[in-house]
Amino acid sequence: MMNATTFVGLDVHARSIKAAALNVMTGEVANASFGYDHAALADWLRTLAQPVKCVYESGVTGFDLQKKLSALGVDCVVGAVSKMIKPAADRRRKNDRNDAAFLARMLSVGNVVEVWVPDDGCEAARDLARALEDAREEAARSKQLMSKFLLRHGHVFDELTPTGRRKKNWTAAYWAWARSITFAEEADNEAYAYYVDRVKAACEEKARLEKLVAAEASKPRWKRRVDSLRCLKGVDVATASDLVFEAGEFSRFGSARSFAAWVGLVPSEHSSGESARKGGITKAGNGHLRRALVESSWHYLGCSAHPKELAPGQAPDPAARRHAAKGVRRLVERRGALLDRGVQKNKANVATARELACWAWAVGLMAEEA
Repeated sequence: MMNATTFVGLDVHARSIKAAALNVMTGEVANASFGYDHAALADWLRTLAQPVKCVYESGVTGFDLQKKLSALGVDCVVGAVSKMIKPAADRRRKNDRNDAAFLARMLSVGNVVEVWVPDDGCEAARDLARALEDAREEAARSKQLMSKFLLRHGHVFDELTPTGRRKKNWTAAYWAWARSITFAEEADNEAYAYYVDRVKAACEEKARLEKLVAAEASKPRWKRRVDSLRCLKGVDVATASDLVFEAGEFSRFGSARSFAAWVGLVPSEHSSGESARKGGITKAGNGHLRRALVESSWHYLGCSAHPKELAPGQAPDPAARRHAAKGVRRLVERRGALLDRGVQKNKANVATARELACWAWAVGLMAEEA
């Protein structure tokens, strides 16, 4: 049993906290309710039989309460909600008090898988990278809305280059064409102006956040790992920053497989007895990184197996760079072998992404330990 006398489960909401304290020496359970007030909660915890250890489930409330309680000297952890073993009988009697008592019991018998809590600097960098992803999605959605508005009114960009190739959208030529469009109805002109302004604002925000992420990645804490991961083809500054900021510390993963599982890129399985069945990837874990790795792996469809050239100012760990070069060769060969076997392109790409995650973990760990 863990070195604690009282185990406390916390059911945390935006404006309230329900607490249940289990004294393992007497078996008594004490309940209390608070607003979202860490100081009042800490004062109550100090009145319990010491030492005290408390837990709440991971979720939308994040790590704020854990950090505030830890700053006050309270031993508090965040439990992985995906790993909670909840009895089927509890489904019909769910309430805040029962949820808190359940967490206290699970903590007392060591059945809580603790979530790694990033420090403030790591969490801030992670938030910045996620804001960039949101800005990219907003830019893509704004462009989609504008282009479909034009399509509904019969306007399609169809200019050709001197060689006969169709020019791409969102270039200078596209915007020159877009500015020339007017409508007979004033309401349509107003709607069109709104869509144009929305696209321009979204693209400006995306560019601004890309610069901020690059500036954050260049800080001494992150630079060696980011620069080392950029030696993998398909991994630019933004993707390397995603990997480093989200992982926080690559050493907290015991193996490349565990890192790939955390990203949700390992095959699902449903086996029993003599029956062994594997399915698609689990998609359980960090969806932000999973999307970035799947997108990056498309580069291995047509790139060469030669090592990636260094960019100006890039200073990777030498050993990590050599390992990344091996990874590039392996990934190119692996992708080619999958396609030669007739594996469907999307499936081959996800398989490549899974292996890319493993190489990224290895390269990041080498740079981290250098």
